[in-house]
Amino acid sequence: MVVGKRSAVVLGVVLLANAGWADAQAPKLTLEEAIARANRVQPSVISATGTVRNAQARQRSATGAFLPNLTMNASRGTSFSEGQQLDPSTGQFVTSGSSTGSASGSVNSSVDLFAGFRRSNEKRAADANRNAAEASLDNAEFQQQLTTTNQFFDVLGAEQLTTVREASVRRAEEQLKVAVAKLQAGRGIRPDSLRSVVTLGNAQLQLVNARAALATAEANLGRLVGSDGPVGAVDDSALYRLLGSVDHEALRGEALSNAPSVKAAEAQAAAARAAVQVSKAAYFPTLSLSGSASLNGSSRNDYTFLQSRNLSLSMNWPIFNRFQREQGIVNSQTALENATAQAAEARRQVLASLTAAI
Repeated sequence: MVVGKRSAVVLGVVLLANAGWADAQAPKLTLEEAIARANRVQPSVISATGTVRNAQARQRSATGAFLPNLTMNASRGTSFSEGQQLDPSTGQFVTSGSSTGSASGSVNSSVDLFAGFRRSNEKRAADANRNAAEASLDNAEFQQQLTTTNQFFDVLGAEQLTTVREASVRRAEEQLKVAVAKLQAGRGIRPDSLRSVVTLGNAQLQLVNARAALATAEANLGRLVGSDGPVGAVDDSALYRLLGSVDHEALRGEALSNAPSVKAAEAQAAAARAAVQVSKAAYFPTLSLSGSASLNGSSRNDYTFLQSRNLSLSMNWPIFNRFQREQGIVNSQTALENATAQAAEARRQVLASLTAAI
């Protein structure tokens, strides 16, 4: 009687869990679909993509510094003047007014002929920043791919464990039926029946825990791929394969050459070296060429437009600017030292991680 009541209670709990589980079945994705969706919605990848766009814009701006600028201006106006004059017929002063219309247009352009190698070094820095941004984007995508893949296999592992726990419950139920039948036939003893009840209860508890772990894994996978609900994983035999032997030295060289974190850090160090040269360009003079052409006319000459042209060559050479150039050089050199140290640390981190993985 006690065995029957306990079994009914445990069975009721499991039936409720099964009912809730049946309502929570999640849509499934393949590993490629999960990785693609994660790369589209994860903030780290989106931020790295925006950094690449900013670096491209900076690179375009650095290239445009070699080109002349061009501006156009146009204006149209009317002026009114008021004055007094003597009327010869009356001998009195009368007030009169006159208006004058004017129109003008001009085109202006200027270009730096020499800027102390500043523009070329700014171009080098912009190129290096773009390389660093693209390497950081690769690193963000690879990191997200690793996280999504691990979570994907967590879902598969939880599904397989749930299948094992369900089989354990079925086996424990069969054992309980056999124990109860033997007890009712007088061929068994009560401790065997109680032991079967405990075994069944433990199996059912493990099944509930496995399903809870599966629900958690699917919820985390759904979060990674941008879904508000849980997402399951599609099992594929192609996911299970054995790797051959690994050439450790070749792998170390490959890691140092192509690791995105190393490439990004080295590109940032190159950008810092170019920034040092940009700050030193302040010691050189700047040589600029500018020109303009304009048309001006007014109603006084029946809007006969008069042309004017101007061409000038100027040089600007700051001799002393209260040590501001020196401060800029020190700041850029400090940034270079930090970037160089970070690049070396990135290489050491890759080697350490690779050694631990092997």
